[in-house]
Amino acid sequence: MSTINDKWDRRFLELAQHVSSWSKDPSTQVGCVIANDQKKVIAIGYNGFPKGIADTPERLNHRETKYKYVVHSEPNAFANANGPVVGCTIYTFPFAPCSECMKLIITNGIKRVVYPAASAELRARWGDSLKFAEDMAREAGLELHELLLDGKK
Repeated sequence: MSTINDKWDRRFLELAQHVSSWSKDPSTQVGCVIANDQKKVIAIGYNGFPKGIADTPERLNHRETKYKYVVHSEPNAFANANGPVVGCTIYTFPFAPCSECMKLIITNGIKRVVYPAASAELRARWGDSLKFAEDMAREAGLELHELLLDGKK
């Protein structure tokens, strides 16, 4: 994994951060942006329930129930894509993709993944999945980049 500080990567990661605020998940709001090499946004997504499924407080606040309904930001972005994603970069916030989403990222032909470092709390909850996802991405030849936001890792 390399650390980068590219102007466009920063802009797209900040956009993923903004998109994450659209999620109604009370514990972890996640957003992503897929952009091509011409710096065109191909898709955005955030974690939430499928269309037509009520995101009631009872469902959102009961973790076991919520996990049965929630669709992660990355599959939502693929479902919303307005063009081909092969060769694109995916930006995820507030941490790298989990192993389930990394499988989709690899399968859909994404070549680069840009994300900020996970907080200690998120690493505690998602650490094993994030490590497995990183290993898969490396084996598949994806570029992984941890971007510094606000001067922090």
